[in-house]
Amino acid sequence: MSELTFEQMLEESFKTIHAGEVVEGTVIDVKPDEIILNIGYKSDGILTRSEYTNEPNVDLTTVAKPGDTMEVKVFKVNDGEGQVLLTYKRLAADRGNKRIEEAYNNHEVLKAKVAQVLDGGLSVVVEEVRIFIPASLVSDVYEKDLNKYAGQEIEFVISEYNPKRRRYIGDRKQLIVAQKAELQKELFARIKEGDIVEGTVKNVTDFGAFIDLGGADGLLHISEMSWGRVENPKKVFKVGETLNVLIKEISGNKIALSLKFDDANPWKDAASKYAVGNVVSGVVARMTDFGAFVELEPGVDALLHVSQISKEHIEKPSDVLKVGEEVNAKVVDFNEDEKKISLSIKALLAPEPKEEEEAEEETDADVVSVDIEAMIANQKEEE
Repeated sequence: MSELTFEQMLEESFKTIHAGEVVEGTVIDVKPDEIILNIGYKSDGILTRSEYTNEPNVDLTTVAKPGDTMEVKVFKVNDGEGQVLLTYKRLAADRGNKRIEEAYNNHEVLKAKVAQVLDGGLSVVVEEVRIFIPASLVSDVYEKDLNKYAGQEIEFVISEYNPKRRRYIGDRKQLIVAQKAELQKELFARIKEGDIVEGTVKNVTDFGAFIDLGGADGLLHISEMSWGRVENPKKVFKVGETLNVLIKEISGNKIALSLKFDDANPWKDAASKYAVGNVVSGVVARMTDFGAFVELEPGVDALLHVSQISKEHIEKPSDVLKVGEEVNAKVVDFNEDEKKISLSIKALLAPEPKEEEEAEEETDADVVSVDIEAMIANQKEEE
């Protein structure tokens, strides 16, 4: 029996490795673009930057140091120069695939930082597996600009898992929808009509504002924004503003809101302030052909009919009045139930001299008439 040579004994002392095999190695040296490991084989293993990660320009001296141990996968046993090429990212991807598969089957919520913002959505990486979240699945509302998610850590579930095509789709939308449904359920369980709650202005339109109540949105209609008149809601409210609002009505999942609080109701003591005969002042708010509406205070308008503006004939109010003008007038009618007040400037005007003379003539005529009747009565007595 022949004895083994030293070279043969040394050769047999090293383990046999195969491409695709997972091995553990000890870091011997680290350069910015490669890591050299002792893997117990006759040749050291080389782990290049491109086989460590898909992230560009990573300095490998920041991720490993001599003496560290690493699990790697054999990529090539011989690169043509007798070196063993190793890969870490492919091992991580294999493990990541298994991790993603488990998350998909278990409907597990994953969390990862947004690695890239694309035209059609977001890209995140979980254990070296790149997952795409389409723009339509990023949120439950249309997102015009996805750049705000860059670098953010977000939660999502895997909605599609296809390792053969390397197609991994994430869904953030369904988490948001489920969370809002739960918040909505909690909100409707604790609120009732008449409650005053805090909300945040979410959107402002020409007809009103939508207020986020923390689980559901309520509509604050333009007619409920003030006891006074609001011409343009966008000039009154700003998105993000916090408000205390009154829950006026709950109908199904719709909530009607109001800022008309009872303690600020201007009609509360209107009966005494605007009783018939009182002289009041106000500002012309708007005009029609039949009269002008005078704002006595925010929320209380009165009608000044065209016939009550002057003793002279006036075709239309705008001939003598203008919006924003302050006027004094007498209250000639008050209807609290219908919240209607009628004014008259004419009632404050002094009678014309001609009218006074006619009144005096009528009085003299009455006196003369009385004197004649008295004379006739005295004559009858003498007879």
